[in-house]
Amino acid sequence: MYDALRPLLFKMSPEGSHDLALDLIGAAGRLGLTGLGRRPGRLPVQVMGLEFPNPVGLAAGLDKNGAAIDGFAGLGFGFIEIGTVTPRPQPGNPKPRLFRLEQADAIINRMGFNNAGVDALIERVKAARFQGVLGINIGKNASTPVERAVDDYLIGLERVYAHASYITVNVSSPNTPGLRSLQFGDALKSLLEALRQRQEDLAVRHGRRVPIAIKIAPDLTDAEIVLTAQAIRDAGMDAIIATNTTLGREGVENLPYAAEAGGLSGAPVREKSTHVVRVLAAELGGRLPIIAAGGILSGEDAAEKIAAGASLVQLYSGFIYRGPALIREAVDAIAAARP
Repeated sequence: MYDALRPLLFKMSPEGSHDLALDLIGAAGRLGLTGLGRRPGRLPVQVMGLEFPNPVGLAAGLDKNGAAIDGFAGLGFGFIEIGTVTPRPQPGNPKPRLFRLEQADAIINRMGFNNAGVDALIERVKAARFQGVLGINIGKNASTPVERAVDDYLIGLERVYAHASYITVNVSSPNTPGLRSLQFGDALKSLLEALRQRQEDLAVRHGRRVPIAIKIAPDLTDAEIVLTAQAIRDAGMDAIIATNTTLGREGVENLPYAAEAGGLSGAPVREKSTHVVRVLAAELGGRLPIIAAGGILSGEDAAEKIAAGASLVQLYSGFIYRGPALIREAVDAIAAARP
């Protein structure tokens, strides 16, 4: 069905087709129609103290407001991550802000955390029937000075805690000024310490401990990856997501829209993202799980991430280009590669 729909969707503007596809998936979920195709087989894995029915998830960014949770779940994802959500609603950056580079199976976006705010997202989570693993990705409002970013993350953590299976802290989007500075040094340590303390307080209050994952960029040097991994591990966080979009343009330099500002995702970021996973795995030695995202457009790509040291993978641009068939293909490839 997606093969028939894709040419029509790709004739629309990227953001227009995204909104329409999200509406269709959401409606299919409400009507119970998403499970009509062949779903992936079970391939359970335990990560962060949670059991995932399969290791292939939806990355944050496709469903920022939790509008189609049941629809995405019905497609066979092993877990769903919604957001990035901010404490207050915000419109994001001016349009156009989303660009397809079809020749490279790539996307450039500078959306800027456009979302309806954390309270609206929570209401949608409450209305969803989904009982599986749900991640909620939190960020800071663009109007919040980076020096006070911790305040926004703590608000987000507190508000979504009761509704999430795990929480992702996004400090790596290239589209919010100053955000990526939170990945380094004292700024990172201060943020992680505050998150850890609030996590402990919330665990007591709610009677359960919700894991926290930190999402990092693919544009770090190896030395920076190691230092960031050490800080995240030492702070007692529960996982690292590698990676967000890249500011680099390797592999797309001469294509239309390549000069547009924003983060590049899709096939061109695959090797860079996988390299980050390998460096993290070597440094962490299994002491902290890695969730891999970036450039997964085939089952082989997904299996490569697992072989590099990831425990789970997430789809974003690959799902846009390949559709739901990629979920099953990725699960099958990971299963086939298991010893």
